[in-house]
Amino acid sequence: MINNVVLVGRLTREVDLRYTQSGIAVANFTVACDRNFRNSQGETETDFISCVMWRKSAENFAKFTRKGSLVGIEGSIQTRNYENQQGQRVYVTEVLANNFSLLEPKSVTESRPQSNNNSYGNNAYQGNNFGSSNQNQDPFASQANQDPFASNDNSSPFSAGGFGNDNPFASGNNDQNQSSNNDGSSINIADDDLPF
Repeated sequence: MINNVVLVGRLTREVDLRYTQSGIAVANFTVACDRNFRNSQGETETDFISCVMWRKSAENFAKFTRKGSLVGIEGSIQTRNYENQQGQRVYVTEVLANNFSLLEPKSVTESRPQSNNNSYGNNAYQGNNFGSSNQNQDPFASQANQDPFASNDNSSPFSAGGFGNDNPFASGNNDQNQSSNNDGSSINIADDDLPF
C-alpha cells in the first residue's frame, strides 16, 4: 500500500511545539495549500491541512519557521480518534510529517514578525489531555510509546520504516559510484542496452 504525501504551502500560524511527559517533542501546525485550478469565479481555492511532527524534527521545524513561512512537507496520512472531555468520540485526519524543507531564504523568514502564541519552549503538552493519567482520553495514546521515526542510524530514510540500511540498487562502494556518475563525464551505453 502507498501512503505518501508531499505538500508545499505556507504556515497559517506559529508552530505549536509541546512536550510529552516523557520529554518527546511534538509539533502541530497547519499548512495552507492552493489548489491547481480556479473555481467558476476565477479564484484559487485553498486547503488547510493539519500536520503533526515528532522529536528533533519538530524542534527544528518550530525553531526555523514562523507564521507565513513557505515550507515543503513530506509524510503520510494518519487517522486517529479519542474521546473528549464531553464523552464524544473525535476523529482526526492529519499528515504525519517525517521530513521538511524550508523553501524561502532565512532572511525572509526572520523579517516576519513572530507571533506571541508560539509555544516553542513549553515544558508540557497540554492540549487534548495529552499525557493525562486517563489513557482513554489521550488522543496520541497509541503513539505515545511508539516513535515512527525511531532509528539507530539517521543517515537512511528507510531505516525508520523497518527496511534497514540495505539499498537494493546500490552496487559496492557508494563513494566510487557517486564520483564516477557525478563528475560530468558521459556514460557509455550501447543502443542495444536501452529498453526502447
